[in-house]
Amino acid sequence: MFFLLGFGLQFNGFLNSSGSSVLADLVSRGWSNNYLNAMFTSSMMIGFFIGSLIGGWLGDKVGRKKAYQLSVLTFAIFSLVAALAPSMLFLIICRALMGIGMGSGIVIGYGTFTELMPSKVRGKWSARISFLGNLSPLIATLVGFLVIPKLSWRMMFIIGGIASFIILFFITKFLDESPRWYIKNGQIEEGSQAIDKIISQVELEQGHKLTFKPTTDNHDLNTSTEKIHFREFFKGTLGHRTLVSSVTLIAMNLSLYTITVWIPTIFVNSGIDISKSLLMSTLIMIGAPLGVFVSTLIMDKFPRKWFGVFFILAIAVMGYVYAIQTTEVGIITIGVLLIFILYIYNSFSSAVYAPEVWPTKEKMRGLGIADAIGRLASIVTPYLIAWLLTDFGVKTVFAVIGTLLGICALILALLGIETCNKSCEEIDTMLVKKNNSNNINKGEMFYG
Repeated sequence: MFFLLGFGLQFNGFLNSSGSSVLADLVSRGWSNNYLNAMFTSSMMIGFFIGSLIGGWLGDKVGRKKAYQLSVLTFAIFSLVAALAPSMLFLIICRALMGIGMGSGIVIGYGTFTELMPSKVRGKWSARISFLGNLSPLIATLVGFLVIPKLSWRMMFIIGGIASFIILFFITKFLDESPRWYIKNGQIEEGSQAIDKIISQVELEQGHKLTFKPTTDNHDLNTSTEKIHFREFFKGTLGHRTLVSSVTLIAMNLSLYTITVWIPTIFVNSGIDISKSLLMSTLIMIGAPLGVFVSTLIMDKFPRKWFGVFFILAIAVMGYVYAIQTTEVGIITIGVLLIFILYIYNSFSSAVYAPEVWPTKEKMRGLGIADAIGRLASIVTPYLIAWLLTDFGVKTVFAVIGTLLGICALILALLGIETCNKSCEEIDTMLVKKNNSNNINKGEMFYG
């Protein structure tokens, strides 16, 4: 499961991260400019927005596995179609359609994984799957550096599409449905069988029988089929979760899609040739896997919401420090540090905290809505950056983004929900009074 979801997220991320190198090559070939770059980036964000909503709905409706399969299939197909693009407009349309599958895949991949981890190690293991997925920026920039100057930007989409079809085959063959989805949707027998299968696999791997402590907790399983309307996610306790999850993801999108996507283009606009621009971008992106790796070591050691507040503010400060560098050594050194901090936060926000704050029954729809709101920032931001970069320069870009990040940090500090070392059942009942109900001890004992 770890590798199936993780590699699905990695190839998703490869296609996402390849955009920066592709755009730099398109600019150098005269296919694109700052404003067409903004359209290219925003089209993917529009796709992400739509995909987050569709994927969230599908994940709760038909199950995590089927929804994930459809997500991967979508971005695999349109990646290969994009490689044949005869014009920039056609490529932008393909990017939007890829974004639908990619946005859906991110919601379902990270959301599903948080359901299957015990509370004491959920942050660490969610960060680990983020590490696997977030190797993609470094891989994408490295592949772009090696491939694009010789074979053009089209090869990036061919590589990503073929890799996505390969992982889709393994997902179809080996990925199991989430036991929590079964149970929360009233399919108690299927959920129990799924738990038994997981227990048997663990016992086989460890070579001994597992023992479980009896639980005295009486968490509400909420196995009713009562429909939760869309508007319910914008009021009351679900509305609180929507706000917290959305702000967390807005901060991620503001920083991630500002810095990583625009760095190569900023270099090209500054007079650095395409090959050197891609090399510098590759060196800077070394900070990405390092940041996510460090997040696996520290994620469960600090209160979640203050963890997020600290790193949002750190990104805001370091972004401006990066913008005032004038030497290539300074740009690369501070750039690596900035990306390092950014990807610690990226791991926290997308893989851990934003999925974690949701009750299981509403998890995919809630996360999908929050992710869609976060993507709205990414749809608008490229045009803002294109305008600021063209008319005011790099320093102004990072000053404005830093101010917006500061607002996000303030909201999270005031309204954030603490989820560290809380079981899924405890998180389900946060912000609401507990209701008496029957408990399935085996499922509760297994998941902790």
